[in-house]
Amino acid sequence: MTGATEAPEPSPWTDLDRPPLREAGLRRGLEGAGGLWREVRVVPETGSSNADLAARAAEDEGLVLVAEYQNAGRGRLDRQWTAPPRSGIFASVLLKPEDVPVARWGWLPLLVGVAAAQAVSRVGGVDVRLKWPNDLLIGDRKLAGILAERAGTGVVVGIGLNVSLREDELPVPGAISLALAESITTDRDPLLRALLRDLETWYERWRAAGGDARASGLHAAYTAACATIGRRVRVELPAGRVLVGNATGVDDDGRIIVASPDGPEAVGAGDVVHVRPAEEAPHT
Repeated sequence: MTGATEAPEPSPWTDLDRPPLREAGLRRGLEGAGGLWREVRVVPETGSSNADLAARAAEDEGLVLVAEYQNAGRGRLDRQWTAPPRSGIFASVLLKPEDVPVARWGWLPLLVGVAAAQAVSRVGGVDVRLKWPNDLLIGDRKLAGILAERAGTGVVVGIGLNVSLREDELPVPGAISLALAESITTDRDPLLRALLRDLETWYERWRAAGGDARASGLHAAYTAACATIGRRVRVELPAGRVLVGNATGVDDDGRIIVASPDGPEAVGAGDVVHVRPAEEAPHT
């Protein structure tokens, strides 16, 4: 009697609304020619693309890893999330801005946010805004999240962008996808290419300015795209303190400035909630 055979893996072409990315084409279009990206890889599944690149942190910068599915995806504060295979862009990059003072590296997730928002707005024809420090929004709904982590002498920055998710597939009720926002395209190939090219442009401009966000134009671009500035916010700080006030701007170190009854305070890390008037009463 013969043993049972394992069922074959489902074809990535089963869902024609979610075709697989073609690594060969991405590599031809993005690698080499004196540019930043020296290796672009697409894998069908991994635990976390950030963790995979962190394990290669001793290598030169310019690595890009794209996962069609992540089974252990993480956001800020170690929050877990998952999405159906090929339903979004789940990518990480390894950067080593060694000619930039480490004190200015806090701008990297904001820089990636600016690049991603510009690329997706242009290619998708949708209005993408930024929520400090690491989210992309359409309206008040979250389209993407960014996670930056120190790795050896560099930084791994990951982005998870919802592309074709349907309403019942969203990770949280306040999320949105490009499909739900009626983007003019949900083709991940041009979206990913545009994102990486805009990221390279902003990264090289920022590095050439020694990480000076104002001199490179990054501060102005971020301020113009940031939906948090001008809003009433509630910030849950790492020590457990809650800060409520008006977000008035971003300082030269990329920190959000919150004007509270005790005076303005620059916040470098915290969980930000955009407060609606009806939600504020319990917190005053």
